Amino acid sequence: MHPQRQARVARALKVFSVTAYVTGVFLLLLVAKMVYVYLIVGKENAPGWLDYFGIVHGLAYMAFILASLDLGTKARWEPVKWLTTMLAGAVPLLSFYVEKVRRNEVKETFALQ
Repeated sequence: MHPQRQARVARALKVFSVTAYVTGVFLLLLVAKMVYVYLIVGKENAPGWLDYFGIVHGLAYMAFILASLDLGTKARWEPVKWLTTMLAGAVPLLSFYVEKVRRNEVKETFALQ
């Protein structure tokens, strides 16, 4: 395998890993916010700054989708793998698991450290 391709895949993998974790963390914060607002204090008593969790998660999820596309293109994934990877950012805790699985697959396939 060409070293330049390995380097491109390694960079894409780093971006993918970071966006997967950020997306996962903000999705968990969003779920916690929803439980707090809708089950504990009520929408009218919730602080307004909690609304930013959804916005940040949405932006992080868009970055995660772009990072998944970038890595998938460079690693030459099948479309089904792209789709399942992208959907992982919308299910709580799944982005952490899928990131680990994809990271291990890519490291093994491209002999990355």
